Amino acid sequence: MMAFEMNDRKKIGLGLTGFGVFFSFLGIIFFFDKGLLAMGNVLFISGVALTIGLKSSAQFFMKRSNYKGTVSFGAGFVLVIIGWAVLEMILEAYGFVVLFSGFWPTLAVFLQKIPIIGWIFQQPLVRSFFDRRRGNRVPV
Repeated sequence: MMAFEMNDRKKIGLGLTGFGVFFSFLGIIFFFDKGLLAMGNVLFISGVALTIGLKSSAQFFMKRSNYKGTVSFGAGFVLVIIGWAVLEMILEAYGFVVLFSGFWPTLAVFLQKIPIIGWIFQQPLVRSFFDRRRGNRVPV
């Protein structure tokens, strides 16, 4: 198993991804401001590309199992440019869930290790939800 190396490019990519999520959140808070939402989209996509690399990003988004997510995420990006921010957020939320649903178990493990709120994600009900998402049936 290869360890995840953290070089400067990946640090910048993670920062851009975080800022993308932050700007998207601000865009929602400010009543679907299309400028903030568009900025969040650009920062998020460029951050993912820098974090995992251009070739890996292209392979990820063009994978056959990710077509629905990629198309809905891309259509949402076009809709925010046009000015239909509410419909854009619905499409992008669906695309985000479809694209990144394979990462939920990894996210669950990460959330369980956070000192203050980790105990919430260690509860049997929450753990069973993430285990079902992974495909494992674990008794509660």
